[in-house]
Amino acid sequence: MKTIINKLTTFSVIMMALLACKKEGGLIIADDSKVTPSTISTTNTTVVIARDRLNDTVATFTWTKSDFGFATGVNYSIQVDKQGNNFAAPKETVVGTFSPGATPKKAFTGLEFNNMLLALNLPAGTAVPVEVRVKASVGTLGSVAAPEATVAPAYSAPVTITATPVALTSFLYVPGAYQGWDPSTAESLISPTGNGIHEGVINFTPGNLTFKVLAKRAWGPPEYGSGATAGTIAIGGGDIAAPNAGMLKLTVDINANTIAFAPYSFGIIGSATPTGWNSDTDMSYNNTTQTWSVTIPLTAGAIKFRLNDDWGVNYGGSGGVLAAGGADINVTEAGNYRVQFSIPAGTYALTKL
Repeated sequence: MKTIINKLTTFSVIMMALLACKKEGGLIIADDSKVTPSTISTTNTTVVIARDRLNDTVATFTWTKSDFGFATGVNYSIQVDKQGNNFAAPKETVVGTFSPGATPKKAFTGLEFNNMLLALNLPAGTAVPVEVRVKASVGTLGSVAAPEATVAPAYSAPVTITATPVALTSFLYVPGAYQGWDPSTAESLISPTGNGIHEGVINFTPGNLTFKVLAKRAWGPPEYGSGATAGTIAIGGGDIAAPNAGMLKLTVDINANTIAFAPYSFGIIGSATPTGWNSDTDMSYNNTTQTWSVTIPLTAGAIKFRLNDDWGVNYGGSGGVLAAGGADINVTEAGNYRVQFSIPAGTYALTKL
């Protein structure tokens, strides 16, 4: 009898859910008349991020719980987008669920909120209006008629705040055997948002694989060396060794004290290059400007850029605008060229010398 009662209860919950919804194509849309979205409020409508207060709370958002017209667990997220963008490309932070008696809320530290603002490509040091809203979603429903019915999320009306992000770009420096152990000329690793994760590309020459990681362009603490286990770093550790010679991308996370290596070399290929479409001409990388470049004789024809001598990742484009997997870039006149491109900037340039 208990099993029958449990099945009837489950069936009743599913039927309540389906009655509170309407179907459009393969998606179950919550019936607006039976859904009460959250209402969001904030303690601070003006947020100015300061470098020396990144760990402080800069804004706290609270909201009422969304009601979908039936008993169910609700997951909440906070979405942020530029004012007037209609949340076409919001940045989202998952908050999670709340117990029945808890008030939903999310407190953002300066670093957390700044990273979201920078991810929206907002200008550092400039006050910009942004909109913040709550997204409420429920799990997949099941029934005989619709075994995997998905209920559409419900969104609160947004609140508008004025936010001023701060540029947090930071660097680490990598002196080593590949360049004579000179910190002043060492390659750099960059963290565009200052979140502690730094990346850069280094060309390790054969037999010169050892290096250290510094916080400044000079010897002195903190100096990062090898950790106790593979893939880790430690302050005061011994020399770190790259796994092999060649162009490698280094990813150093000083929060987790980890280091990772991956082959990472872009080359130029195409009918306009000396080797045609048969092989790449390697390019050099500037970690500070995040720009690949090469000086090369070109003929009239076409070129593209590709990663690790493979078509899995390649770039083309037109008019100086770089495009992943884009069209061949035309070279109309033979000559010696300085060719450059930057993935973060999304641009390329062919300069005849």
